[in-house]
Amino acid sequence: MAVAVKEKPREKVWTYEDYLRLTDDKRYEVINGRLIEMPAPGFEHQDISMRISVKIFIFLQKADIGKVLSAPFDVILSGTVVVQPDIVFISKDNLKNIKKGRLFGPPDLAVEIISPGSFYRDRYEKFALYEKYSVGEYWLVYPEYRAIEVWCLKDGKYVLHSVAAEKGDVESCVLKGFKIKVEEVFK
Repeated sequence: MAVAVKEKPREKVWTYEDYLRLTDDKRYEVINGRLIEMPAPGFEHQDISMRISVKIFIFLQKADIGKVLSAPFDVILSGTVVVQPDIVFISKDNLKNIKKGRLFGPPDLAVEIISPGSFYRDRYEKFALYEKYSVGEYWLVYPEYRAIEVWCLKDGKYVLHSVAAEKGDVESCVLKGFKIKVEEVFK
């Protein structure tokens, strides 16, 4: 006797257009067609984000080479990938890719502040996406370890460019001459 095999129903593949139709006030990202709800960041996360953003902003006031923005800000990497990095830098050359208040294409630099609930997504899923879509530099900020990793795109692959924990500086490859002391980020 033949047994009927039930096919598992396919999950909905979310697109940028679906994302735009959401009507609630929650924060979401679309990662490879999966809709992911983003909880509001806590105090420590926001404090770290502000410290890094302000340092980059001050640097950019002197260099005048682009803009720095903090989340929430939509970055559309493809029809099924919409992310909201904690911080982005967009060079003057790429500001033309901002349409209707959103960035269509990769930022020059993205920063993600890791929380226990976002570790896998930020360290592995977004790492692979940012590499695939040519985000020139990716910072992973680990509050629990008071550490920062700076990854730079070389020949289409991320290479660890700079790292510091507890003390020391990390240095950008995209923002030439920009360094930040880890102690100043995790006060």
